[in-house]
Amino acid sequence: MRIGEAAAAAGCTPRALRLYEQRGLLPPPARTASGQRDYRPAEVARLRVIRELLGSGFTIEDLRSLADRLHLLTEGPPPRCGSPDAPAGSGAGVVGRRLALLDAEITRLTRLREELARRVYGERA
Repeated sequence: MRIGEAAAAAGCTPRALRLYEQRGLLPPPARTASGQRDYRPAEVARLRVIRELLGSGFTIEDLRSLADRLHLLTEGPPPRCGSPDAPAGSGAGVVGRRLALLDAEITRLTRLREELARRVYGERA
């Protein structure tokens, strides 16, 4: 399928699809005789995984460090990162770092909210 069709099937734009390709998240697709990108179902499935992970709070840089293993997520439910069945280097470090960053942000926002509530409502907050 062409770039517009693949992007629509994955829920993104052709521009985003090209960005993922440029950043190494998606291998360069086959080309037609006229030079147009030609995406297969496996690449669209990978695009869906990329979109889901980005929507879960991962960054493109996070995914770049896992790019060689993203295909594993298109093959059905993966084993848990900490389980004995998880392949070595399965991304537990990236996930752990992302969780730590999210926890730190939650703590920061909680403190910010508490401070704002104290300023607005005084001791009642």
